[in-house]
Amino acid sequence: MVPAYAFRPMSAADLPLIGRWLGEAHVREWWGDPDEQLALVSGDLIEPATDQFIVLAGNRPFGYLQCYRLTAWITGFGPQPEGTRGIDQFIGESDMIARGHGSAFIRRFVDEGFRQGLPRIVTDPDPRNLRALRAYEKAGFVRDRLVDTPDGPALLMVREP
Repeated sequence: MVPAYAFRPMSAADLPLIGRWLGEAHVREWWGDPDEQLALVSGDLIEPATDQFIVLAGNRPFGYLQCYRLTAWITGFGPQPEGTRGIDQFIGESDMIARGHGSAFIRRFVDEGFRQGLPRIVTDPDPRNLRALRAYEKAGFVRDRLVDTPDGPALLMVREP
């Protein structure tokens, strides 16, 4: 049975948990230096263009998701419909990876965004991160093109309602 996923708005009280997750090898591999990333995530708590969530399976927190107004952060993705949002996420708990949770909670979050009227949602995983690519494709995203980002090359992936 697939658990019910919930997205609780993140607060400063969640930063120790996020810090622990960022230190996990499977997160650090793709997100980079845990201290640097924690500083960025912490700063985004007061950023009006970014919404951050703790992802829960039932009552268990196991992941992080950020959803941001694309035009506030990224210009290299080409023209996008007004209101397009970008997402990034990770599963922090190692016993929850490779079990289908990523694609399932991403699909649920994105479907809810479309019910609320979003025109498009994009993401930009590292093209070498095969686990992320599969999860996003299973969640309905399609590969668009390679893009250059401040973190290096990324694969722009797009989902529309």
